[in-house]
Amino acid sequence: MAKETIIEVNDLKKHYGHVKAVDGISFKVLKGEVFTLLGPNGAGKTTTLEVLEGLKTHDSGKITMFGKTLRTNVPLEIRERIGVVLQENNFIEHLTVTEILKMFKNLYPSPLKVNEVLKIVSLQEKRKARVEKLSGGQRQRLAIGTALIGNPDLIFMDEPTTGLDPQARRNIWDMIEKFKNSGKTIFLTTHYMEEAEMLSDYVYIMDHGKIIANGTPRELVSSFGEEKIIEARVNTNNGKISELKEILGDIEIEESKVIFEASDLPKTMKSFLDWAEANSVEVEDLSVRQSNLEDVFLKLTGRSLRD
Repeated sequence: MAKETIIEVNDLKKHYGHVKAVDGISFKVLKGEVFTLLGPNGAGKTTTLEVLEGLKTHDSGKITMFGKTLRTNVPLEIRERIGVVLQENNFIEHLTVTEILKMFKNLYPSPLKVNEVLKIVSLQEKRKARVEKLSGGQRQRLAIGTALIGNPDLIFMDEPTTGLDPQARRNIWDMIEKFKNSGKTIFLTTHYMEEAEMLSDYVYIMDHGKIIANGTPRELVSSFGEEKIIEARVNTNNGKISELKEILGDIEIEESKVIFEASDLPKTMKSFLDWAEANSVEVEDLSVRQSNLEDVFLKLTGRSLRD
């Protein structure tokens, strides 16, 4: 049985003068999935999200959400079915966690109970704490709580784990998994590869305002990153590295580390080690791994993910 289409976007464009922030993109978001727009800062992810949330108007293209065509504004009947987690939230600092949630609760016709949301976002012990006393991870959980309090069918999350420590990031991931398992649809933007690979049912890679690839994480890696990746630290100069490039082709250099692909692992490894021996180059921390989404992205764009 085919899943219901929650969002359908066709040839969406949003320009700022000569800057084509969103340049004719199309995609579908299905019910109950984590749909991810993946790309570096400045790729157009946030602009796309802000258009869908009704924070910006699009220049052209067609947007359908919950079966209704959006024109200049998102109608109230749809706003009541969505939750939004922005990149930055300016909550009133002197209010408590409970007061913030109650304030947002009053905006929706059929909200969840505050105590229920506090439990979902693990802020029961902070219910009386003022916003100014919360850690970064707790503030982000509160932001997710405000998006969830209206009991939405669709939740937009714009880079929800940026700036969080690893434990706080994992906590957010766990919540997203629970939302998905409860039947909610998540529209996620991120530039964290591990996050996209861990959470996403479907990924659209975006760069310079355009969609450059799409598929499940596994499909993307299979299509664009079947090679093994060899990484090693070498103690040598740039001249000798240039010789290695002539032998192996494209090589990425990060300080003293070299990174290169191997479609034929034994042959490539032998060539590399023969070069090292012939040039008296010490090789340390040699490792071989399977390609991942980050390798796929760099192959497609040639850009650092965090430019």
